[in-house]
Amino acid sequence: MTWTPSPMPSATPNSSPPRIVLGVAGGIAAYKSVELLRRLRDAGYHVAPILTPDATRFVGAVTFSALASEPARTDLFGDATTPIPHTSLGQSADLVVVAPATAHLIARYAMGLADDLLCATLLATRAPVLLCPAMHTEMWEQPSVQENVATLRRRGVLVLEPATGPLAGGDAGTGRMPEPDDIFMLIERIVRGYRGPLSGRHVLISAGGTREPIDPVRVITNRSSGRQGYALAEVAHRLGARVTLVTTVDLPLALDTVRSIDVVAVQTAAELHAAMLQRTDDADCVIMAAAVADFTVEASDEKLKRHLGVPQLDFVATKDVLGDLVARRHPGQVIVGFAAETSDVVAQALAKLRAKGVDLLVVNDVAAPHVGFEHATNEVTLLDRHEVAETVSLRSKAAISLAILTRVASLLSQGAT
Repeated sequence: MTWTPSPMPSATPNSSPPRIVLGVAGGIAAYKSVELLRRLRDAGYHVAPILTPDATRFVGAVTFSALASEPARTDLFGDATTPIPHTSLGQSADLVVVAPATAHLIARYAMGLADDLLCATLLATRAPVLLCPAMHTEMWEQPSVQENVATLRRRGVLVLEPATGPLAGGDAGTGRMPEPDDIFMLIERIVRGYRGPLSGRHVLISAGGTREPIDPVRVITNRSSGRQGYALAEVAHRLGARVTLVTTVDLPLALDTVRSIDVVAVQTAAELHAAMLQRTDDADCVIMAAAVADFTVEASDEKLKRHLGVPQLDFVATKDVLGDLVARRHPGQVIVGFAAETSDVVAQALAKLRAKGVDLLVVNDVAAPHVGFEHATNEVTLLDRHEVAETVSLRSKAAISLAILTRVASLLSQGAT
């Protein structure tokens, strides 16, 4: 690939250049980071290098100091001019890039350790973080490494997948650090606002169980806690989406998402129907995670009294929210439905998929242990419109959300309709 320096991506000619913290972990691919540093400087970025102690076994700090905007740092403890380097570096960064990111570095970051300057800076920043993994194929494919990477992705960390080719031991496989050209091009996208596979997308999500009033005191509801819908909203935001959450429950949002997610409070199926239909035209993806009542009643204006006898409740069907969303869909819009079943799960799910016409149906057996309503964990089957099923084993609802939203991002990139 031929690389040509592009103009510095500043907002105005007088803007300060974007500040990049370039972290280098202890892998043989560290030599490639010298070329990445040179290209960043040629493009006008301010680059502050951080080398882990193990990185200095492969490359010299003096090389990075000579090419960077400021001297390379290796020590967690500062000096008279910068007594707390991880704080100053983390707070001033527009982006933190780690290239190479080793299995050890990824594990420490996922666990929240701060035992060297690079990890401490990663924990002390609110800037986007890009990891560029490099390791042998067997290490990259280890379940522990993949789980750590998935954990970081759920938290909003960007990961540029390793390349395939010759490795340091003379063998070949997946695990090479991406080439400096590829890293540089992604850095430019991030500086211009890219935050993940849902960047630039509007995701509309419903959460919780509707509450159908019987009288001013009593309601008909269900056991949905809203946790899965909230987890979807938080993870979608971290993947770069603009998120609208229509919810019947008031759960706390994570601190990094609470100011960014547009929360719309509703109670009844009719209110949820109106709120979702009002906002669907502007949405790239609609996820109906809410448990909507199939029936409602005409509520009494007064509290029903026991001494007056058993009341007669006349049930009427609620509006089909998911069906109306599908009928209203616009080209390219992805619609995701949920099916919570207790028996004959496969047959029930297939029937709903065929009846609703959604792009993806998230199916769970809520009678199974630790699954579905009121649990912190979930286990689901993702059923696409071609009736191809993928099982996502028992895990946290945030991890389930990542699996769902990864499929959503793929569908959006393909054009779902």
